[in-house]
Amino acid sequence: MRNIPFFNYPHIFCEHDEAYCKALTETCRRGAYIMQQELAEFEAALRGYLGVQHAFGCADGTMALIMSLKAAGIGPGDEVVVPSHTFVASAAAIHHAGATPVLADCGRDHLIDVGSVKRLITPKTKAIMPVQLNGRTANMDPIMSLATEYGLLIVEDSCQALGSKFRERFAGTFGLAGAFSFYPSKTLGCFGDGGAVITNDDAVAEQIRLLRDHGRGPDGKVWMFGFNSRLDNIQAGILNLKLKRYHEAVRTRRSLARRYHEHLGDVGQVLLPPGPEADPQHFDIYQNFEIEAERRDDLRAHLDKDGVKTIIQWGGFTIHQFEKLGLRADAPYTEEMTKRFMLLPMNTALSLDDVDYICGSIRQFYGK
Repeated sequence: MRNIPFFNYPHIFCEHDEAYCKALTETCRRGAYIMQQELAEFEAALRGYLGVQHAFGCADGTMALIMSLKAAGIGPGDEVVVPSHTFVASAAAIHHAGATPVLADCGRDHLIDVGSVKRLITPKTKAIMPVQLNGRTANMDPIMSLATEYGLLIVEDSCQALGSKFRERFAGTFGLAGAFSFYPSKTLGCFGDGGAVITNDDAVAEQIRLLRDHGRGPDGKVWMFGFNSRLDNIQAGILNLKLKRYHEAVRTRRSLARRYHEHLGDVGQVLLPPGPEADPQHFDIYQNFEIEAERRDDLRAHLDKDGVKTIIQWGGFTIHQFEKLGLRADAPYTEEMTKRFMLLPMNTALSLDDVDYICGSIRQFYGK
C-alpha cells in the first residue's frame, strides 16, 4: 500500500533546497528584508510573465483583494457579486472594504454562473468579483458583457489561477485589478504568506502603491490611511526563483490532470473538472483537482484505507452555509454540489504512477 499525502509540504523546499538556501543567505547577509532588490525583481518578472503594466507584491492574497477593491473605489453602500463557492476571503475582502458581498451560484465547472449574477444585480451593485477557482479562468465573455451593460467594475480573485488563461488572456487581466495568493500550496507558492495585485490602470496602481505601505507617498509623508501589507524580500526572492521554473510546474500539473481523465473519464459516478484538451478557449493550470463523487464520504474512507489522503475544501461549506456570517444565497447547484465535492491529490510531488494508483482505488470502489 502506498502513502500519498494530499500535499507534500516538505517537497516544495527539498526539490530545490540548495538554490533556496543560497537566495535566503544572500538576502539575509545584506540585511535586505523589506522592499529591496528581490521584491523589485520579482515584481518586474511578474509583470513580464503576465504582460501587465503594474504588479505589487503584498502580504497575502486576502490583502491583495482588499486593496484592489479599495483602489477601485468600492466601499460603503456598494454591493459586489461574488460566488458562494470560494474561500471565505473573497467575501471577507468585500466586507473589509466596507461593501456588501452578494453571493452567486456556480455552474458545472464550479465557477461563477453568469445567469445567477444577472439576477442579483441591483442599483447598489458596483462590481462583479469572478473567482478563477482551482486553476481555471471563467468564461469571461458574458461576464464582461454584463459588466458593460450595467456599468459595473470587474475585480478578479485570481488567487488560485496564476497562469490560467481564457482566450489566450491571463486570469487577473480582465478587470480593473487582479489578486493572487502565494500561499505555500499554491501553484506558485512561497514559504509563508504572500500575495500580489496586478493592474493596467495607472490610478489604481498609485492607490495600491500607497495602500500597501501605510499610505506613505514618495516624499515620505503619509498621504492616506493604508496597511502594512508588503511582500517581504525573503519570500520575493524565493518566488523569483520559482517563477523561472513555473512553466515546468504547470506542465506537470496538466500531465497529472490528463492522466486522471484517462483513467476516470468512464466512471459515471464521478464528475471530473474539464480536461486539459476539453476546450481550446481555456488553458487550465490545475491548482486543485476538484471532483464531484457519488457516496463521497464512503469514497474518501476507501481512499484513506488505501493510503490516499483527500480533502473537502473549506470544511465542506461554501460561504452562504456559514450561518454566523448572515449571508444568504439562491444557489441550488452550489447547495447540491457541497454534498459531493472533494479534492484529489494534485501537486508536483505526485508521479503518474501515483495517479494510476489513486485512480485504481477509485475504480475499485465503484466496481469498475
